[in-house]
Amino acid sequence: MKQLENKVALITGAASGIGKATALLFAEEGAKVVVSDINEEDGHITVKQIEDDGGHAFFVKADTGKAEDVRQLVQKTVEKYGNLHIAVNNAGIGGAQEPLADYPIADWQKIIDINLSGVFYGIKYQIPEMLKSGSGSIINMASILGQVGFANSAGYVAAKHGVVGLTKTAAIDYSKKNIRINAVGPGFIYTGLVNKEAMGEEGITGLESQHAMGRLGEAKEVAEMCLFLASDKSSFSTGDYYPVDGGYLAM
Repeated sequence: MKQLENKVALITGAASGIGKATALLFAEEGAKVVVSDINEEDGHITVKQIEDDGGHAFFVKADTGKAEDVRQLVQKTVEKYGNLHIAVNNAGIGGAQEPLADYPIADWQKIIDINLSGVFYGIKYQIPEMLKSGSGSIINMASILGQVGFANSAGYVAAKHGVVGLTKTAAIDYSKKNIRINAVGPGFIYTGLVNKEAMGEEGITGLESQHAMGRLGEAKEVAEMCLFLASDKSSFSTGDYYPVDGGYLAM
């Protein structure tokens, strides 16, 4: 039997990168997957890939920085598949790159809205449906920068630290109600924003040197951690932070 057989999983930011890799893997393991993103075209491509491989999925456009979008996303999930068992609150942005005193207030608000408030909205609306289902697993996408600082990234670092704290508190609130809530902390992962074309050879080499393994991660490697946390194999894990960072935090 597949690890997520008969489960319904909702994944935000699933049109590309870690979210897409997680959606494909969850579908491969038997889940019915709700693919959500603001990017409709690539979101539908993810759905088609799942369906072409024999899986079940559908797309819902949602801006996770807007509470009403997230509420409707959960509502549409339940209308389509009847319930909700797994959620991966993955959608996020990189934000401005400026020293704190120069950090634009509008950029600060935007990154907090999406990277932190978006996770709060997700948990808030996902939990009532999971309580109806009798159990649930919520995986919040934090970062290695949810544990340490990083120059010129006040908004991102603050939001990701907030995700870790939010995860711990939510887990305590619902630990006796059969809902597990954990956070994943990826290191630097090859995605649309982190690649040689966008950052240049020197930029990538510099990032690689900060990881003990001497390389960046792949989206599928983070998705595998999400699968573990979504499955019954992690039945005693809640309120925890799981880095997938090639040794970044050990350096």
